[in-house]
Amino acid sequence: MSRTWALRKQRPSGGQGANGGAVPPADQRRLAPDFGAQNPLDVLRRRFHSGELGSVPVALGLIVVWIIFESLNENFLSPRNLSNLTVDIVGTGMIAVGVVFVLLLGEIDLSVGSVSGLAAAAFAVLTVNHGVPEGLAVLIAVLGGTVIGAVQGFFFAKVGVPAFVVTLAGLLGWNGLMLYVLGSNGTINIDDDGLLAMLTSYYFNNVAAAYGLAVLGTAGYFLVSYRDVRRRRAAGVPARPLSEILLRTGVLAVIALAAAVVLNQFLGLPLALLIFLVVLVGLDCVLRRTRYGRMIFALGGSVEAARRTGLNVDLVRISVFMVSGTMAAIGGLFLASRVTSASQTSGAGLLLMDAIAAAVIGGTSLFGGRGRTWSALLGVLVIQSIASGVALMGIRTAVQFMITGGVLLIAVVIDSLSRRAQKAHGRV
Repeated sequence: MSRTWALRKQRPSGGQGANGGAVPPADQRRLAPDFGAQNPLDVLRRRFHSGELGSVPVALGLIVVWIIFESLNENFLSPRNLSNLTVDIVGTGMIAVGVVFVLLLGEIDLSVGSVSGLAAAAFAVLTVNHGVPEGLAVLIAVLGGTVIGAVQGFFFAKVGVPAFVVTLAGLLGWNGLMLYVLGSNGTINIDDDGLLAMLTSYYFNNVAAAYGLAVLGTAGYFLVSYRDVRRRRAAGVPARPLSEILLRTGVLAVIALAAAVVLNQFLGLPLALLIFLVVLVGLDCVLRRTRYGRMIFALGGSVEAARRTGLNVDLVRISVFMVSGTMAAIGGLFLASRVTSASQTSGAGLLLMDAIAAAVIGGTSLFGGRGRTWSALLGVLVIQSIASGVALMGIRTAVQFMITGGVLLIAVVIDSLSRRAQKAHGRV
C-alpha cells in the first residue's frame, strides 16, 4: 500500500466537499488528487465493468480489420493505399460528424445524403453554367445546407413533426431538387485545377508538415489533458491519474508519428485530411468545452429535465439540425472534389447508411447523450477500410455490405450492453 493511499485512509469521515457538504470516506479516496495512485489497467478494467468502454472496441475492431485484409493482400497497408484511405474518408466523415450532433439528441437525420448531393449540384451549376467564382459558390452551397437544416429543425422543434418523418421527406424532396438543378445534362464536370478539386488533390510534400502535425497534435493533447486535470483537482472532483494521461499521450504519439511516416512515403500530408482533423478538433471543443455543447448533452440525456432547467429546447434542436445540414453540404463538396464532378448519383447509394453507420460504429449512442466528434473518424475508418480491402481483393460488393452490416450490428449490441451496465451502476 502506497504512503499516499495510507494517508488518505487516515482522513476523518467528515471531510468537506466542493460545496461544503460532508464527503464519505470512499468518495474522499476517489476525489483525492493523487496522479500516480491508480494503475491504468485497473482504471480500464473498472470502466469495462461499468460500461464506459469509450473508443476501445472500435479501435480494436479497426486493428482486426487491418490485420485480416493485410494477411489477404499485402498491398492493403501500403503507403499508397493508406494515403488514399485518409482522403477517401473525408467526405463521408464530414457528413458523419453532423450525424453525431443529431444522434446526441437521440434523433436521426435521413436527409444528409440528399443534402450533400444538392450542395455538390448547386456548386457545379453555379461555377460551370453561370460563371460564379468557386469561393462564392462554395459559400452559397454550404449556407444552403445550413438553411435546409434550419427548415427541417423548425418542423421538428416547433411544429412537432417527428425528426424521422421530416428528414425522410427531406431525403426525397432535396434529391428531387438536386435532379431539377442538374437539368437534362445529368453530370457536370468541375475544373480539375480549381479550388474545389484542390481540396482532395493537394498534398504538403515537405516531410516537416506531417511530422509537425503529429508533434503539435500530441503536445496539444497532453497540455489540454493536464490542464483539465489541474482544474478538476482544484474543484475537488474526480480526475484522471497522470499515469493514464501519459499512457494515452504515448499511444497517440505512436499512432500520429506512424501515420506521418506512412504519409511521407507517398505524397505527403493530404490537405483534405488536415481540414478534416481541424474540423474534428474544433467541433469537439464546441461539444465538450462550451455551454452550447453542454446543452446538447443535457437535452440528449433528458428533454424534460433540460426544459425545467430553463434550456431553450426548440432553439437547441433547430441549431443541431443546422449543424447537420451544414456538415452534409461540406461533405458533399469534398465528395464532388474527389470525383471532380456532380451527377444524378451524388448523395445517393450507400452514402446515407455509411454516414449513420460511421457515427454509430465509432461509439455514438443511438439512445442520445453519449458520443464525440471523433466517433465519426473511427467509424468511417472502419467502413472505408472494409471497402478498400474488398476492392483490392476483387470481391463482390455484396460481401462488403454483409461485413459492414455485421460490424454495425456488433456496434449497436455493444452500445446496448454498455447502456445496460451503466444503468446497473446508476450512471444513466
